[in-house]
Amino acid sequence: MSSAAAAGDLSPTASAVLAAIPAWWAARAETAGLSGRWRDVTFAVDAEPPFSMSALPALEEEWGPLSGEEVGQAYVNALASEVRSRHGRHYTPSDLAGHLWDQTRRALGVTSAAASPLPGLVRDPACGGAALLLPALREHLRATTDLNPRMVLAGLPALIEGIDNDPIAVWVANTVLAAEMLPLLAQIPDDHRRPLPALCRSGDGLATPHTPAQIVVMNPPYGRVKLSDAERERFANVIYGHANLYGIFMAAGEDQLTDSGVLATLVPTSFLAGRYFSPLRERLSTSIRLQEVAFVEKRSGVFTTVLQETCLAVFTRKKVRRTSITGLRDGESVNIAKVPTPQGSLPWLLPRRTDLAAIAAAASQMPLNLASAGWKVSTGPLVWNRRAKDLNPSHGTPVIWSADFDGGVLHTDARRGPMRHMTLRDDRDRKTMTLSDPAILVQRTSSPEQQRRLTTVHLTTEDLEGLGGSVVVENHVNVIRPTTETPKLSMELLNRLLSTKTLDAVARCISGSVALSAFELSALPLPSENTLASWEQLDDDALNRAVTMAYRAGDPA
Repeated sequence: MSSAAAAGDLSPTASAVLAAIPAWWAARAETAGLSGRWRDVTFAVDAEPPFSMSALPALEEEWGPLSGEEVGQAYVNALASEVRSRHGRHYTPSDLAGHLWDQTRRALGVTSAAASPLPGLVRDPACGGAALLLPALREHLRATTDLNPRMVLAGLPALIEGIDNDPIAVWVANTVLAAEMLPLLAQIPDDHRRPLPALCRSGDGLATPHTPAQIVVMNPPYGRVKLSDAERERFANVIYGHANLYGIFMAAGEDQLTDSGVLATLVPTSFLAGRYFSPLRERLSTSIRLQEVAFVEKRSGVFTTVLQETCLAVFTRKKVRRTSITGLRDGESVNIAKVPTPQGSLPWLLPRRTDLAAIAAAASQMPLNLASAGWKVSTGPLVWNRRAKDLNPSHGTPVIWSADFDGGVLHTDARRGPMRHMTLRDDRDRKTMTLSDPAILVQRTSSPEQQRRLTTVHLTTEDLEGLGGSVVVENHVNVIRPTTETPKLSMELLNRLLSTKTLDAVARCISGSVALSAFELSALPLPSENTLASWEQLDDDALNRAVTMAYRAGDPA
């Protein structure tokens, strides 16, 4: 795995943040009623800083009023952008950390608003600044106010554990967690006090621990990672193609659970539908069940430098039959639906809005999908910047770009004029790059302002003849072709179906982003063969009514 962010990676801003922490600690200790050596963080916390305090810049700001979350966030945000990107580090906003803990409590069966002692070990294998551990620690401390403070402090290492491969982040995490214990420490006579326990440690969060956890909570690092041979063998059953760190962490987190454990994750939604996560979905739905998922509606600004749909997904060992879905909008939770708990390796259909709930429920019961109905989806082979020298305005095979049918009608987008044709190098190039048969073309990505996610055009025999008999399709376009001479619905009907508002809504239940991959499109649910046959001769109005009814009432026949 990638190495930790080291002291040498610290930006001047990050160094200044670390320099401010001793004064922040002193202010917190004084507020708790402590004085003397307990105002010195290097004495009061049983965690030695992995850097020289004397080498840090002088403090220029008063940080006393800041919360633990704000201190942790300040450190992570102050890291150089290349360091954050290299290690996939993003601090968890406090409102999301709190919501994830609320979901975790429900998964544990805790429905009362009153604080409850932790039922077992809570582990964060990628703890960073400890944002996800703070809600758990605070609840436990509130629930144990009547107990002996020395016993409560002594028991915390068995209940809270953070792991991270950044030793500086671990020190920050230990400091902000220990700050929550200061009022408890103040209740102990001075001569009986001991330094506060370090609840986080430097290490590999993917390593198999000696002690299983009742709760594994995580906002794991994101991004592709090159695994060692041993790591690839260990995670072989959850990897397809390249490995993404967050998927590996989810699998390892499930491994670490007790028989009644809960896995609480803040992750991108790509694991719900993408091809690379098919084995992970199979693994997760076999060993645990998705109990709750909350979609974070604001895609940008949730994490610094991250632009993708994010969700809070909580899994349990219990036999869950229905999954609760909510949306998080401006800090408020909106109930969306309860749907049959998704299982298997195919994309999980989950509505992102209340108006999609009935459609998702009906679609999940459909007996067919695009692939089983006799259709194959592939991505256009032209990656333009790899073949830029072969593209020109007027000579060679015509190129179809995504912008050439952005309104659902095939046309020539003027912006692609300089790359309108492609020179093919040889017969092998011609076989790989050209499309000579009728097909349905679907935009693979759309802009956020577009009203539709499914934008299609039927590339007919007449269209191909007018373009010289064959075309080259660029890779922002998905191509749908039959896999048999007798697919379960005609190309004409398929194109009409994909153009309906209902199928566009179904696509939004598969992918919440502006991208729809060939794999995701292949999984688009379809009704029975008899129903499809009955739709072949319907006019557009009748077809729209029939499709709307089928995808709201279901058609399992």
